[in-house]
Amino acid sequence: MTDDDLCFLPASRLAGLIARKELSPVEVVDAVLARLERLEPTLNAFITVAAEDARAAAKRAEKDVLDGAELGPLHGVPFSVKDLLNTAGVRTTFGSFGYEDNVPARDCVAVERLRRAGAILIGKTTTPEFGHKPLTEAPLFGRTVNPWDTSRTCGGSSGGAAAAAAAGIAPLAVGTDGGGSIRIPAAACGIVGMKQTLGVVPHDQTPDVFGLLAYIGPMARTVEDAGSMLEVMPGPHASDPHSLGRDLPGLAAAARGEGDLKGVRIGWRHFLGNDRIDAETRALFDAALPTFADLGAHVEQHEARFTGTLSVWGPLTFSIWASRFGPIEERIGDRMSGSLRRWMTEGRGYSAVEVQDAMNVRTSLYREIEGWFDHYDLIVTPTLSRPAVAADHGPFEPISIGNAPAGGLRDGWYPYTHPFNLTGHPAITIPCGWTSEGLPVGLQIVGRWFDDARVLHAAALLEKARPWVGRRPQI
Repeated sequence: MTDDDLCFLPASRLAGLIARKELSPVEVVDAVLARLERLEPTLNAFITVAAEDARAAAKRAEKDVLDGAELGPLHGVPFSVKDLLNTAGVRTTFGSFGYEDNVPARDCVAVERLRRAGAILIGKTTTPEFGHKPLTEAPLFGRTVNPWDTSRTCGGSSGGAAAAAAAGIAPLAVGTDGGGSIRIPAAACGIVGMKQTLGVVPHDQTPDVFGLLAYIGPMARTVEDAGSMLEVMPGPHASDPHSLGRDLPGLAAAARGEGDLKGVRIGWRHFLGNDRIDAETRALFDAALPTFADLGAHVEQHEARFTGTLSVWGPLTFSIWASRFGPIEERIGDRMSGSLRRWMTEGRGYSAVEVQDAMNVRTSLYREIEGWFDHYDLIVTPTLSRPAVAADHGPFEPISIGNAPAGGLRDGWYPYTHPFNLTGHPAITIPCGWTSEGLPVGLQIVGRWFDDARVLHAAALLEKARPWVGRRPQI
C-alpha cells in the first residue's frame, strides 16, 4: 500500500488496522503529514499545522497499542479542526488578525471528546474571518481552493476542512455550520458533511446559546466515518442547555448503512425559495432519486410552497456579528475583512423590533417545516444550486446559472442550507455525482428533530448503492 493509498483509507478501517497491530499510528500520521506538506502550497487548507504534537501523540498511541491498553474507537486516527474551535496548546486564530497569536488553554467539548476517543489532531483548517462567508479566504492566510479544480472555490466557511478531507489529508474533520458552512464546502468538494439536530453536539463557545444558529459537526469522505465522529462528539454538557438530555444512541450503527428503507416516506424538492438550478446539478440529483425507491422508500415530489429564508437569517446573523465582533473591529480596523465589516454595518442598522420580528418568524418557520414531517420521514433537496463558483468570486457578486443571473451567493447558491440552521432540523450532504467538468454535486437529506439516525441511515444506503469514495482529485 502506498502512502497515498493509506491517506485515503476510511477512519473506520484505519482504527481497525491499528487496533489489530497491522498498522502503526506513527505510520499513518507520518503519511498524512507528508501529504499535507506536499499539497499545502496548492490548496492552502491549513492555518496552523501541529506536526510535532501529532507525531508525539502518534508515538503515545503506538505505545498504548503495544502495551495492550484499552483503546478508544478512533485510536490513532488523524483529524483536523476548523480554526474557529478551541484546541488546547494549538493556535486558534478564527481566521482573524485579532487572534493571530491566540493559544487556548482548553479544547472545545467536541475536540476534547474526539481526543479522548483516541483521535490525533494534525492541524487547524482555514476559514474566512469568524466564518462569515461561503468563500474560504481571509486577510490572515489568503485563499483556499478546491482540490477538484483549483480555479474554483472550496466553498465555506469550513472550506479548509472540506478541501483537506477531499484531498486525503486526514479522514476526519471538524467543521462549524451557521448557515450551511459544513454542507456548502462538503458539497463543493465532494465529501460528507452533517449538521445535527440542535444541541446534539454541545456548542460551548457561542456567547448566545439561546439564539444559536451555529452547529459543530462532522466532515468526512464516508457516511460511516461521519457516524463514527457522532458516536463520540454528542452528549449532554453543562455549557449548552440545548444538549441536556440529548444523548442519541446508535448513530454510528445507523451510518453503517445496513438494511433498507422499506416504509420510509421521502419527499423531494428542486427548489427551496429559489427558482433556478443548474441543468447538470438537476440531472445528477434526479438520477439519484430512484435509488431511494429501489431501497424500499416511497418517493414523491414535495410541492408545498416555500419562501426563502435569507430575510430571516440575515437580521439575526448580521446583528450577532455586529455585537460580537464590534470590539475586535475597533482594535484591528481595516485589517478585518471588508465583507465582514460591511455585514456588521448592516447588522447595526436593524432595530430591536426587526430582530425580534425575525426571531418570531424563525419560530413560524420551524413549525412550518416540522409540519412537513406529518407526511414525510425525510426531505431531499440539492445542497447547492450549481457546482463551485470561481475561486475569486466576490462575496457580493451575483452567481450565474445557465449564463443567466441567479441571485446572490446566499439566496441563489445555497438557499437549501440556512433554513435548517434556523429550524434546528438534522441535515446531511452527500455526493450524488460529478459534472462533465469533474466537479462534485451534493444531495441534502433532512429529517425531523432527533431523527439523526434515520438521516444517516438513508445517506449511508445511498452511498453504498451509488459509491463515490473511490474517486480522488488529481491535484
